[in-house]
Amino acid sequence: MSEVAVVGAGAWGTALALQAARAGHRVTLVARNAAAAAAIVARGENARLPGVPVPASVDVNDRIPSGADLLVWAVPAQQLRSSLMALGLPGSPIVVCAKGVEAGTHMLPLEVVAEVSPRHLQGILTGPNFAHEIAAGLPAASVVASSDASLRELVRMCLGTNTFRLYGNDDPLGAQLGGAAKNVIAIAAGAVIGAGLGENARAALVTRGLSELCRLAVALGGRAETVMGLSGLGDLLLTCTGTSSRNFSLGYALGQGKKLADILAGRTGVTEGVSTASALVARAGNVELPICNAVAELLMGIKTLEQSIALLLSRPQRNE
Repeated sequence: MSEVAVVGAGAWGTALALQAARAGHRVTLVARNAAAAAAIVARGENARLPGVPVPASVDVNDRIPSGADLLVWAVPAQQLRSSLMALGLPGSPIVVCAKGVEAGTHMLPLEVVAEVSPRHLQGILTGPNFAHEIAAGLPAASVVASSDASLRELVRMCLGTNTFRLYGNDDPLGAQLGGAAKNVIAIAAGAVIGAGLGENARAALVTRGLSELCRLAVALGGRAETVMGLSGLGDLLLTCTGTSSRNFSLGYALGQGKKLADILAGRTGVTEGVSTASALVARAGNVELPICNAVAELLMGIKTLEQSIALLLSRPQRNE
């Protein structure tokens, strides 16, 4: 039995804490402050995951236990740096669960960890997973990507079960790019459906989006086969079709003509693709990313949805 500390008491962090407990380990769910922790304990559940009990075996507080064997860092990409700096970190290995690119620095999650706390062994957990389904124990699979084989095995041991299958990968760069780009492409997919352009258009966009993701990963040093696995294609399929996807639903609302500010004002959870879009395009440099670029310009108000669609449809036709 190992001791697992899950940092971040949102829906995803809570689901992973329940999963670690299901795998038979001692678990601490670390909330942002004492009041947030107390609210979860008092309710017996997290308001972000209504109807899913948090058992007494999961310790909920606002401190990381010094004896933790594994730190599961389940905070949004834009809060990763501040949370790492705010909490006293033991020397335990860290597996990050954020999907995005840091605004301003254009760093991927593991690059942020390496800059803030370079002594930590690190990896990324990513894949096609909705928090409420993991919390319910429904079958799912994910990727543990790290250059260190021992960390991949540790995460498998601490989180993996028969219903949550974890596959190792030694291309953390490609895995991180898959998790970041799929959120941006999912906004585009949602806009296509919200605007009434049809399923054919969505299928075409997702397929061309996968081509963008593959091109980006290879150009930045990742591997094409990583993109074709769970952390790329798998996550892309879920996020571009699942009605529970925050990024898809935001795009859908944009496609219906709603304003971005109004959509975000009505949300409590983070929609990672909004902050990631322009940062991803900037990180890509000269890599051709027409769909991601169109989403970035739409979110920044540079182009309207109609202009973005017209621009994509007017691109020269060529061999696939």
